[in-house]
Amino acid sequence: MSVTIQFCGAAHTVTGSCYLITTARARFLVDCGLFQGPKTLKALNYGDFPFRPSDIDVVFLTHAHIDHSGLLPKLVKAHFKGRILATRGTIDLCSYMLPDAGGIQEMEVVALNRRNVARGRPEVSPIYTKVDAISSLASFQAVEYETWFEAAPGVRARYWNAGHLLGSASIELEISDGKESDPPLRILMSGDIGPDGKLLQPDPEAPAQFDYVISESTYGDTDRPQTSSQLRRERLAAEIRDAAAANGALIIPAFAVERTQELLVDIIDLMERGTVPAGPVFLDSPLAIHATEVFRQHASSLDSEVDLARTLRSLHLRFSETVDESKAIEKLSGFHIIVAASGMCDAGRIRHHLKNWLWRRNATILLVGFQAQGTLGRFLSDGAKAVRIQGEEIHVAARIRSMDDYSGHADGPELERWIAARRPIRKGVFLVHGEDDALKGLEQRLANRIIPESRIHIPILDEIYELTTPVPTLVEPTRRRRLTPDAVVHLDWHNDMSKLILDINEKMDSAADDRARGVIIRRLRRALEDQA
Repeated sequence: MSVTIQFCGAAHTVTGSCYLITTARARFLVDCGLFQGPKTLKALNYGDFPFRPSDIDVVFLTHAHIDHSGLLPKLVKAHFKGRILATRGTIDLCSYMLPDAGGIQEMEVVALNRRNVARGRPEVSPIYTKVDAISSLASFQAVEYETWFEAAPGVRARYWNAGHLLGSASIELEISDGKESDPPLRILMSGDIGPDGKLLQPDPEAPAQFDYVISESTYGDTDRPQTSSQLRRERLAAEIRDAAAANGALIIPAFAVERTQELLVDIIDLMERGTVPAGPVFLDSPLAIHATEVFRQHASSLDSEVDLARTLRSLHLRFSETVDESKAIEKLSGFHIIVAASGMCDAGRIRHHLKNWLWRRNATILLVGFQAQGTLGRFLSDGAKAVRIQGEEIHVAARIRSMDDYSGHADGPELERWIAARRPIRKGVFLVHGEDDALKGLEQRLANRIIPESRIHIPILDEIYELTTPVPTLVEPTRRRRLTPDAVVHLDWHNDMSKLILDINEKMDSAADDRARGVIIRRLRRALEDQA
């Protein structure tokens, strides 16, 4: 029996989750996500898949987040004819999230093509459209938690609650060659693992005794301070009080699904108890509004102590669904709260609000989720003094604050405990869905204490491993790598170029006089001529 796994995404990056597993009798994917972050990574969304979509028998989907599901409409459009297996919660969220992603791509391409025409560059097409996304929903089929089913010849699967998001799952796989005398190969795909004590979700669950565990590593190098629901609310209350004292907007970039709903529950509760100053709270994201309704429909599967319906009835909460309603918020002054997507500030209405408020000293930007390398949110988190939004340079004068209490991911110690509880792990652990420091940090936690260091593997994008050999064996690829390993790990030239322009502008502004500015320009021209 031969079983191979190809790491088509989420290798040395936290986006583009996609794993191709091939046996003698079936080919299937676990996830098919959108790449986010640097432009070099995002360009992969427009290229060909590193496999033929028509050859794929089935897709196992761990959860609805776009970095795990966002290329499914493209897959279906490219003649995938099989089933996409997901929990009911995931399907209900995808029914809004994927069409929303298609709509965003259409709008962004219109704006990009306008600039391309002006620059004499060729026009581009969206990865897929809203109509494509809606069409792909017919391929989804619901599965239940903790229930075995045969998904393809020789492939059994069982979904376990991963505690990350409504409907999220770790997927237990058993692959056999049809001979009763041979034990099946057992693999656990972690998906994204939620933290202990997460609001709205239970703690993650999964069985033990595997040949392989493929584990996410997003916060593998992070030890979060001890938290609880009370400490989380106290920290949020302090941020709200400081923002109110500044008499400006508190802008919270938040993932539309779950992070937004958790924040709203706590913000409204704090206001209604009088713990923080009252003010209007705008949910400015059509997707988040629809997702909130999905959460209300699935209230029975959420934390019983959370009254989401009560939150949604609050007089403090206002929904901004149309573009005109969103634009009207910009006319407000004084203290108010804006919760808008996307959580990494890469797209969506949050960019307009940041453009409107980043340069004001009385504004507060509160980052509450992971900020991937190369995203606007990461630049703000790293202390950038200026950023570029829609081609325009914006000075950063607002207070930039961060809170990790609302993270949907387990931290390093929690991931270590989760992996330890899966033992015995006979052949190895693959660490994925993490940036370089996080991957190395989790590797150090696990090495020799949890599993022998020789059994820990950190794959590179597009690498293929044979899993039935005594140790996983790297297979020579039949296709060329889409990116060099260095291009995946480090910021690309687009980010360097953007920073260079900002640095040049800063130098020009700080120069003593026009003569000094002329010297800077001549030196830049000389450097360019030397490269000609």
